[in-house]
Amino acid sequence: MKFSKLKTIGKLFLKIIMGFFLFSLLVVFLFKWVDPKITAFMIQDKLEAIRNKEKTTLRREWAGLKNISPFMQIAVIAAEDQNFSDHHGFDFEAIEKAIKHNQRSRRLRGASTISQQVAKNLFLWPGRSFMRKGLEAYFTTVIELLWSKKRILEVYLNTVELGKHTFGVEAASKLYFNTSAKRLTPEQAALLAAILPNPHRFSARNPSRYIMSRKYWVLRQMQFLGESDYLKGLCKNPQTSVDN
Repeated sequence: MKFSKLKTIGKLFLKIIMGFFLFSLLVVFLFKWVDPKITAFMIQDKLEAIRNKEKTTLRREWAGLKNISPFMQIAVIAAEDQNFSDHHGFDFEAIEKAIKHNQRSRRLRGASTISQQVAKNLFLWPGRSFMRKGLEAYFTTVIELLWSKKRILEVYLNTVELGKHTFGVEAASKLYFNTSAKRLTPEQAALLAAILPNPHRFSARNPSRYIMSRKYWVLRQMQFLGESDYLKGLCKNPQTSVDN
């Protein structure tokens, strides 16, 4: 009887796992064309506001890649993932560098690619548990297999958190610069990219000395990468990354 019950539970567990994989594959496949209007991180932000009895509205507005300044596109690549066009979701060289850096520095450095951040923003929650990391790796792999690099970049630019209750570069552009994402200047784009390590701590409205120095670093990396030339060759020609 006990064996029979274990067998039944095992079959049920297997069905749940298979259902999860099939459902997740379908959702990621649909997002190849359908723009996600809400993400896991947006839901968590809203729930946190409700818990704190804070009346707020999420700032988010979708903008297609053609309506986002090329400067903004290259700025996030320069700031977050300079090997974006070369890797298949994971930058193992950057991971190795981050491990070495974190062993000798109190200021921790991450090594998440843009693809990993898209997976996290869309489907997961903050944290460093093995389960979350495993799911992040799974969704990253599926996204890289099903989407083009341009689609990954487009979804990232529309779902990344860029301030309190502010998601996506269109909403951030209007909030900080009173303009659209399409009209962002190189300096404005670099400033938005500069706050990405921690948009809760850093501000594009009142940038600290550190953020200003990071902004100028991003501008230099944009020039090294080739700015619009990099974007034209995205997914076609290998690009050489620029060291920090």
